[in-house]
Amino acid sequence: MEGEHDAADASGYLLTGRSLWEYRAMFALDDEDLRGDILDCPGGAASFAAETAELGARAIAVDPVYRLPAPELIALAAAELDRNAAHTAAAADRYVWDFYGDPDGHRQLRQTAAHRFAEDLRANPRRYRYGALPALDFPDRSFDLVLSSHLLFTYSDRLDFDFHLAALRELARVSRSEVRVFPLVDHAGGRLDDLLERLRDALRGEGVRSDIAVVDFEFQRGASSMLRLTVGAGA
Repeated sequence: MEGEHDAADASGYLLTGRSLWEYRAMFALDDEDLRGDILDCPGGAASFAAETAELGARAIAVDPVYRLPAPELIALAAAELDRNAAHTAAAADRYVWDFYGDPDGHRQLRQTAAHRFAEDLRANPRRYRYGALPALDFPDRSFDLVLSSHLLFTYSDRLDFDFHLAALRELARVSRSEVRVFPLVDHAGGRLDDLLERLRDALRGEGVRSDIAVVDFEFQRGASSMLRLTVGAGA
């Protein structure tokens, strides 16, 4: 769920099915990144965990919406696909369509990802774990790479500075090396430079190094960079 909240209340947050192809672009992932233990938080209805498992990675997706029984979650993902498609089609001028081609291409890719998610949820339910930032039920340094998309910064209108800082601390805690967060604008495309700098300053004071990396992906206009936290020996 793109928003950490009670899974029974999905209003105001989208449950989106994204593909490995999209994750590769959003997070500038190469083949070397897609090895070892990977956390996707929040995972939503993405097929990322299923697709990376096929490549040999040990991927875990975490989301508060995973408390729902599988049939309800799959039905919700299908309904959200329609809601998301209607929204993007109605506001097509707010998006850059190079990656998807057009709204139909966007919907088709998301539908395929949601179907793969549903299949894998049924076949490998342990890959999908209930959990909510800013407190995850994993030991320190559990994952080689931690990814988080379309929660932090996206919902800055309802998730304040303290939540962002606590969430980033938690993502860094469970990572052995790196955390990547995308995008760095809010859901309306607004820049969040002040929030971003305050967070980076606070994390720097705690020994977590960060940088902003431009990625070869832009769908929401102005959303073409990610925040990268370096932890552990590389910090």
